[in-house]
Amino acid sequence: MTVTDTLPVPARLGRVSMRLAALSGWRRLAAAAALGGLATLALPPVDALPVLLVAFPGLIWLLEGARSGRSAFAIGWFFGFGHHLLGLYWISAALFTDIGRFWWALPLSAVGLPILLAMFSGAATLTFHALRGRGAGGGLARPLLFAACWCLWEWLRGHVLTGFPWNLIGYGWVGVLPVLQTAALIGIYGLTLVTVLVASLPAALPDPASTPRRAWAGFAAGLALLAALGGWGTWRLAGAVDEPVPGVRLRLVQAAIDQRLKWAPAERVQHFQSHLALSAAPPVDPSAPPPNVIIWPETAVPFFVEDDARVRQALASVIPSGGLLITGAPRTDLDTSGERHYYNSLIAVDGSGAVVGSFDKFHLVPFGEYMPLRRWVPVDAIATNGAEFSPGPGPRTLHLGTDLPPLSPLICYEGIFPGAVIDGTDRPQWLLNLTNDAWYGHTAGPHQHFAINQVRAVEEGLPLVRVANTGISGVVDAYGRVQQLLGLGERGFIDTTLPKAPQGATPYARIRDWMFGILLIACFFGSLVSRYHR
Repeated sequence: MTVTDTLPVPARLGRVSMRLAALSGWRRLAAAAALGGLATLALPPVDALPVLLVAFPGLIWLLEGARSGRSAFAIGWFFGFGHHLLGLYWISAALFTDIGRFWWALPLSAVGLPILLAMFSGAATLTFHALRGRGAGGGLARPLLFAACWCLWEWLRGHVLTGFPWNLIGYGWVGVLPVLQTAALIGIYGLTLVTVLVASLPAALPDPASTPRRAWAGFAAGLALLAALGGWGTWRLAGAVDEPVPGVRLRLVQAAIDQRLKWAPAERVQHFQSHLALSAAPPVDPSAPPPNVIIWPETAVPFFVEDDARVRQALASVIPSGGLLITGAPRTDLDTSGERHYYNSLIAVDGSGAVVGSFDKFHLVPFGEYMPLRRWVPVDAIATNGAEFSPGPGPRTLHLGTDLPPLSPLICYEGIFPGAVIDGTDRPQWLLNLTNDAWYGHTAGPHQHFAINQVRAVEEGLPLVRVANTGISGVVDAYGRVQQLLGLGERGFIDTTLPKAPQGATPYARIRDWMFGILLIACFFGSLVSRYHR
């Protein structure tokens, strides 16, 4: 046994914190990047939440060695770079579907996007350093200040320049349903704030501005807060009612078409017929009622449905009497000036082949579905085959029939934006996400995308149905519980009921991020009070 082994925990952590604070040059930046990569493991599909108890205290201790704002920004930037480099590697997989055309974009997606997103974490640590320099955040208030700075800039990351709120730390709770219920109160940003705060509390244990007893009490209080939230979530889940919508039976079709072949001219008819065959297949359970609503994924129909009577009649041939088929498909029209526009759309067709409803994607993917700064970037968007998509109005609620409850359609990554997935003036009864994650193969991306949609269901208090070309397709109830699942890469279909939405909206659905804002202000206020208390 060494002398170090006999030291109390605060003393051991004190030595670790001093060593991290003493790092300089490339060693400091490499440590920051490594801690950022470590934090990524807390998120789906790994879900190793305890790593945050190392990653965030380590980052705070590195910042103690920063002697300038520039140094503090660099530490946070490298932390964010490591975090997003590992967390978003899967985006580059989309380019390999046609690497001959898009080889030039590989370094931009693999490294360029993490470089940009890391600016927000760098701004967070710079803000933390600046306020620390003014005397805020002493002792136990230091984790409070850090969590507030971090989550303020995470919220901005989700909103600035169309926003990209992926890899929020709160998503690590998807595998712990009782704690995940907190999203129904304060949303994913609020859950991220609580998580970062509790994970940062060990940083106060060796802080000379806080006695060990007070530091341990603060850490225990943080764990007690998580336990209380988990207890409330357990109570909420115990009161959940498992009741299906009467008269509605869904079939979710997952044809598992390789993205490299999806738009090949010689393959389009065959892909269309594959979806028709799966839709017409007999139910797996002959004793169950047959499906009356068939749902296909994003752009499952590679033709303009509204303009092609033969396609509509083919769709009608597999629709049960009185039923519907909902599919993703491109749509086109002319504006008043005669200019043609293209849309990534959802189309609903009835048994007569008539289009009874449509929805145009409103939150398009930059560089994927349209090119920002088109005047200065004379190249095609990756997913458009030369014709860029135009945005539609949204979010919207579709009313498609008397038996089918009104739904809020979400195409592709529209489901990743908290508080922006339903029309608050016409509340739907369920969420429908059509997507095509075949771009990303068997990577972490589809798993993360499914988990993010789970959280939207909890926030809104609405069941969610997700249909993906290659998976993951499934049904999630209003409490985030997975009712049905068709795994990544599997070909087949799910026949299922539609969970009934609970009565009334969740607190988050009513007030959105206002509660998060109140908590954020409270954290900043609490950290500033410590300055005057000393």
